[in-house]
Amino acid sequence: MTESEGDTRGSAPQLSVALSMLTLVPGGMGGSETYARALTEQLVGLAGMDVTAFVPTSAAGFSRAVPEVEISGLHAGPTNVDRLRTLVGATLLSPRIRRSMRANQVVHYPFTVPAARPARSQASVQSLLDVQHLELPHMFSKTELAYRRLFYEGYARQADAVITISHFAKRRMVELLGIEAERIHVAQLGVDTSRFTANLGPRENFVLYPARGWAHKNHAALIEAVAIARQENPELRLVLTGGGLDALGELPDWVDRRGLVPEVELLELYRTAGAMIFPSLYEGFGLPPLEAMASGCPVAVSTAGSLPEVVGDAAVTFDASDPTAIAAGIEETFRCSAELTAAGLVQVTKFTWESCRDVHVAAYRQAFERHNS
Repeated sequence: MTESEGDTRGSAPQLSVALSMLTLVPGGMGGSETYARALTEQLVGLAGMDVTAFVPTSAAGFSRAVPEVEISGLHAGPTNVDRLRTLVGATLLSPRIRRSMRANQVVHYPFTVPAARPARSQASVQSLLDVQHLELPHMFSKTELAYRRLFYEGYARQADAVITISHFAKRRMVELLGIEAERIHVAQLGVDTSRFTANLGPRENFVLYPARGWAHKNHAALIEAVAIARQENPELRLVLTGGGLDALGELPDWVDRRGLVPEVELLELYRTAGAMIFPSLYEGFGLPPLEAMASGCPVAVSTAGSLPEVVGDAAVTFDASDPTAIAAGIEETFRCSAELTAAGLVQVTKFTWESCRDVHVAAYRQAFERHNS
């Protein structure tokens, strides 16, 4: 569908929502991309809800479930320079973008950044997954901090409703940004358990960490921890998946740096790993631990951010700032494998995309009512 086709759609039903995903870079946005894709799949066909996705030319075809409008001439990329170009492009194209969205009563920004801004008549909803830049500012460049302060914090204070993905994240937004609690909706992410096959049998002697090579993912501490654990288990290996892992530099020969892998390969790693260790220093949610649980994989996670909220009592926890503590967590996870597998399979059932969707629908309705009151 093109923008012109989007202009001529029929009269809006009870509520018409635009998913404005104009900063989307397929394959380069980690968990936020998983969230946005699942959201488009869950919103299709809901009674009283008409949803259309708007994407840049560079992300055409992303929204397989809901109708999609491609904003021709707009491209998005992963670098700070790319992002600024996208924002400039969206600003220049904003009259055309607004025309293509004019039938929509609510505009939602799943990727946080309001590109382009909604018309005055439209309610707005922002997904703000975390405020990590305020918690760990030393891990961000001055440019990235300025970008987030303007487009993350600044718009969160203006939006009719804000959606976040954990109670931890909501609490920190109230505390650090001063946003009214009633304007923030917690839509915990979900796991489609039908995608996973739980392995209840023997597992292999390796630790899995599926995470992009971002600083807060704490790869260096995990590698040091595995080196410590290898003193008792000398055949133990570490498998790393995710984008940006070249930034980690030279690695020991017992580390398997696979980078971005097909879904079928990741699912097999979840099924066969001796443990999935997640030493992140900050998470707004943390989906990989739940995906591992759905595969029967024992899990150990950091006590940072939302992770304890997500895993409950179904995982080993550790202080991610201490490689010795991480190593102890690895050893305990292997030792308690059967119990953790059983607990994880129960824990993961508490998180569904249907529940996540229902919170979004409530947020859209609240935003529309607030905007028009």
